[in-house]
Amino acid sequence: MSGSTEALYREHPYATAFDATVVGVDDNGIVLDRSLFYPQGGGQPGDAGVLVTADGTRIAIDDTRYDAAGDIRHRPAPDAPRPAEGERVSGTIDWALRYPRMRIHTCLHLLSVAIPAPVTGGSIGDGHGRLDFDLPESTLEREAVTATLNELIAADHPVTTEWITQAELDARPELVKTLSVQPPRTGGPVRLVRIGAIDLQPCGGTHVAATAEIGRVRVRKIEKKSRHNRRVSIVLED
Repeated sequence: MSGSTEALYREHPYATAFDATVVGVDDNGIVLDRSLFYPQGGGQPGDAGVLVTADGTRIAIDDTRYDAAGDIRHRPAPDAPRPAEGERVSGTIDWALRYPRMRIHTCLHLLSVAIPAPVTGGSIGDGHGRLDFDLPESTLEREAVTATLNELIAADHPVTTEWITQAELDARPELVKTLSVQPPRTGGPVRLVRIGAIDLQPCGGTHVAATAEIGRVRVRKIEKKSRHNRRVSIVLED
C-alpha cells in the first residue's frame, strides 16, 4: 500500500496527538502528510477523533479509510467544516476507541496460537472480536480456550514489530495464517508482529506493548458456521 501519508501509528501506537499539513480535500475525505489515525484494515476499524485548524476550528473525524491510491482518508462528520489544502492542523485520535481495539487485536493473535488452525476470517469490535478457523472437525470448548488465552496473556510476552522483504515472506509461507486475507503485494517491505517466542505473523494493525495489557478475556461463543468453519468470539472481561 503506497500513498502520500506517513503512517505514524505504525511506530507510535500509543501516541494520541500530532501535527500535520493538509495535502488534499475532496468528497472522499481529508488527506494529511502524516497521521496517527489508523485506516480500516485487517479487520480493525478505522480511527475516529478530531482535527483542529490554526484558528481553532474543530473538524470531527468519524472514520478513517485507505483509498484506491493508498492515501489515508480522514472522513469528517457530515456537518463538519473542511480545511483548506496547505493548512496546518493538529490531530487527536479517540483513545477510548483505539485502546480496546489494540487489546483485542493482540488477543486475536494469541487466539491463533491457542487454536493452531488456518484462519479464514476475523473482525475487531469495541471490546470484542472474533476469528474464523478452518476446522472440519472440532472439539473446541469455551472454558478450555478461555483458560489457554488467559494463561498466554498473563505470561506478559513482549509485542514487537519488525520488517522483512516480499522475497523473504515468499520463502516463509508459514508466517501467513490467514487464508482469505493476504499481506498487500506492493513490492515494499512487509511488517511483522512478534509476540515473544510464541507468534510471528504479518500484520499492519495496532497492538499493545505486552500481552498482560490485554487483561482478562472470555470466549463468548464458539459457532459452527459451515462444515469447515468454526467462529470463536472473544470479549474483554472489563
